[in-house]
Amino acid sequence: MTDYQTSAVHRPRQRAMRAHYDRETVHGILDAAYVAHVAFMGEAGPVAMPMFYVRDGESVLLHGSRTSRFMRVLSAGAPLCVTVTLIDGLVLARSAFHHSMNYRSVMLHGQGRVLPAAEKPDALALFIERVERGRSKLARSANAQELKATEVLRVPLVEVVAKVRSGGPLDDAEDMGLPVWAGVIPVELRLGAPIEG
Repeated sequence: MTDYQTSAVHRPRQRAMRAHYDRETVHGILDAAYVAHVAFMGEAGPVAMPMFYVRDGESVLLHGSRTSRFMRVLSAGAPLCVTVTLIDGLVLARSAFHHSMNYRSVMLHGQGRVLPAAEKPDALALFIERVERGRSKLARSANAQELKATEVLRVPLVEVVAKVRSGGPLDDAEDMGLPVWAGVIPVELRLGAPIEG
């Protein structure tokens, strides 16, 4: 897979060695997570909304009510920033300064494009498939009124970068003898047993 040609303005400068621009890393993180924080400038100032999303090839799909502030602003072409983060571990160091987290994240800058009405049913089915494979064939599809009430935005994966931190604490040599436990406490995202509703 080829690398994304992310422009310099969107490339990380802090800990730049943790940045990844390859499609395999970016797609893997997006496909493993469920919640994105979508930031934009609203009428009253900056807004960051947590929301469910789905990757569709070389883009991310977002959906919501046509009448919501979110969709009114972003369907008009306002710039946005989408961030996704997976926490893999808490890194406990011997010094307070070197505590950290192991994580995998993606940051995407761009603009959303409103999907035409004809593309909405297939796009919404992708959201259901993301919850459980095969479920879009079982659940009732959105009716005409529900489709009209829902807007779907496509944000292309162009200005995108992944950032990954792994490994143990990076303590200073003079702290290695301190009588303080240091290491990594793993953190996992897992699905539990279904509860019938």
